[in-house]
Amino acid sequence: MDPFHYRKGLLYCEDISLDMIAKKYGTPCYVYSKNAIRDNYLAHKQAFGTREHLIAYAVKANSNLAILQLLASLGSGFDIVSGGELLRVLAAGGDPRKIVFSGVAKTSEEIALALTHNIFCFNVESIPEIIRINDLAKGLGKTAPVSIRINPDIDARSHPYMSTGLKENKFGLSLKSAMETLELAKNLPHIQILGIDYHIGSQVTSLSPFSSAFQCIERFIQKLEKKGFSFSHIDVGGGLGITYQEERPPTPEEWVHSLLFCAKGRKETLIIEPGRSIVGNAGILLTRVEYLKKSEERTFAIVDAGMNDLLRPALYQAWHDINPVNESSSKEICMDVVGPVCESSDTFGKDRMIAAQEKDLLAIRDVGAYGFPMASNYNTRPRPAEVWVDEGTSSLIRRRETLESLFAGELDLIRNQSAHQR
Repeated sequence: MDPFHYRKGLLYCEDISLDMIAKKYGTPCYVYSKNAIRDNYLAHKQAFGTREHLIAYAVKANSNLAILQLLASLGSGFDIVSGGELLRVLAAGGDPRKIVFSGVAKTSEEIALALTHNIFCFNVESIPEIIRINDLAKGLGKTAPVSIRINPDIDARSHPYMSTGLKENKFGLSLKSAMETLELAKNLPHIQILGIDYHIGSQVTSLSPFSSAFQCIERFIQKLEKKGFSFSHIDVGGGLGITYQEERPPTPEEWVHSLLFCAKGRKETLIIEPGRSIVGNAGILLTRVEYLKKSEERTFAIVDAGMNDLLRPALYQAWHDINPVNESSSKEICMDVVGPVCESSDTFGKDRMIAAQEKDLLAIRDVGAYGFPMASNYNTRPRPAEVWVDEGTSSLIRRRETLESLFAGELDLIRNQSAHQR
């Protein structure tokens, strides 16, 4: 069930109206349904049945500590791409033995940090990286567990910026380079080869790219087995899409069942790295209309949220439904919903039929993934608060930034320089 729904003309998150949340926490504000996140995770987990698996939630999708803590309590593992994300997972109580470390540019400091905390696996993306991991593991007296990330050259049929599995993308290794890397790795004394990893992209809305990628990887594994290699797991990545507009993506159950069908002849543990399909539809961005501006050409609803709060429409030209919190406040008119940032790309929706007046609240839908994590302080704008709702109660899970906090790291330096000059 959609956690965001209307009751007597007012938009609710679970059992709390969004106008009450706005009064309590202000706007702009991210609002999440805790139950939706829990249900989405369990839908992936339960679909595996008794098959050995690990769900490694993609922390980049939404890294709020409360969300990570919830998922850790449900048994989730985590897919990270930085040392900062590693420390976030640990701060939230995540098990380091369920962490996979992806990313093309792992620094020496990040690798050493992960080795020190005994993470489950590094997803290796290049020969220089595996050599660096081996050298750092040697210095720490450890053996580093690794998977080799393959680039299967499969079109995920999503936005070009979300593609990660084509040969022109920076991610992973071609089959030829992967073979060379594995031959090298088996002779590195501080490397333990655990698995094969791949990831074709994000917001994938069809099962066929997933199936094609698995079939490609399985053929490659069969060649490797003839050379004496064996693996304990296959990491298929994530990328399952959600409905933003008219997409009809597979459900988590359909995705997992398709994977199980493809892997029915294999005994390795299966690892998936979902992010968007766990948190995407569990969040909205609550914003208030500051002005209605009418020009000769258009009507603009200028809201207090900007592209610094939600970048996806500006970056990907992404569609997000925009709903009035009070359905009956006024007559629907065609308008562009725009923010206050000094960029023409600061637009959340063009030609939308919306009933809204000045001071009315709007809810920008399906922003639980890649919403707050991509927020910035452009135009010296504080990042918004984050709130979640759970069975009739709302809780602040990230405080709104203050203006003073944005330049606190600069003031001391200026004051010290001034004092020195005097």
